[in-house]
Amino acid sequence: MSMYNYVFRRVGFMAVTLFFVTLIAFAVTNILPGDVALLILGPNATEQSLEALQSQLGLNRPLYVQYIDWVVGLIQGDMGESLRFNEPVAALIAERLPRSLMLAFAATIIAVILSVPLGVYAAINQNEAPDVTASMFAFIGISMPIFLWGLVFILVFAVWLNLFPTGGYVSPSEDLVGSLTRLVLPAGAMGFALTAYIMRMTRSSMLEVLSEEYINLARAKGMSQRVIVLRHALKNAIIPVITVIAFQFSYAFGGVVVLEEVFFWPGIGRLTLTAIQSRDIPLIQGCIVVVALIYMFSNFAADLLYAYFDPRIRYGGDD
Repeated sequence: MSMYNYVFRRVGFMAVTLFFVTLIAFAVTNILPGDVALLILGPNATEQSLEALQSQLGLNRPLYVQYIDWVVGLIQGDMGESLRFNEPVAALIAERLPRSLMLAFAATIIAVILSVPLGVYAAINQNEAPDVTASMFAFIGISMPIFLWGLVFILVFAVWLNLFPTGGYVSPSEDLVGSLTRLVLPAGAMGFALTAYIMRMTRSSMLEVLSEEYINLARAKGMSQRVIVLRHALKNAIIPVITVIAFQFSYAFGGVVVLEEVFFWPGIGRLTLTAIQSRDIPLIQGCIVVVALIYMFSNFAADLLYAYFDPRIRYGGDD
């Protein structure tokens, strides 16, 4: 199976997955308790006004008709109108999405910078103090939820050391320095949490490669440890690590839903929470679909990277 066929098959899986995501999102948001029209007009609304608003919003139509109309609108780029903000859902998401992506990218970069050297160092010092220390750090990192890392970072770097602001957002176009200083704590907290996963995979992959025969042959030829690790071992060990990094980015994007609330970061995470609290069904549905798309494209990128670096993946199913 060629790379093109592999990509085509993965895109087909994504399309099927997206269909089920829209189906579940629509079903879940329509079984939420409460009458949307009543929430908008208030408890003193008359029966006639409620019926008029339900007719205007299309809530009195059969659910399958509402679903078809919503999906058709999605295909055309129309996600509907927010009941809470009285603005197009697509516009609201387009404004918030880049902020969440910036946070997730920054967290992933921090995680890679920390985790790969730590994983390599732990592997070449297997069962020694550095390896044990790194393993304990990984265990702590995996055990603590992201929001708790956020609170720890606020306490240490904002309250005790007074190095960074506790939260908020400033556009890079308005104040680049102010934007970066407000990015450090949320990205650092999330990156610290992601480091444990990538570090463990780097260590595991390096240990496997370092036990290969060609590594023993390189040692027998008198090559230095530095050359063996950087030029030979890391080149092959990094393949599964790249995949984990791509998956961790999607995990980071999912984590912003909680972390944005902790740091008052006005991204798609806080927008989703606001939509849920106000029962803004069009906005909830739009946020769910966009977050699912980010997950799917991140996993798709991971699959492509893995298949590119290891052709056995894309040929394996047809032997």
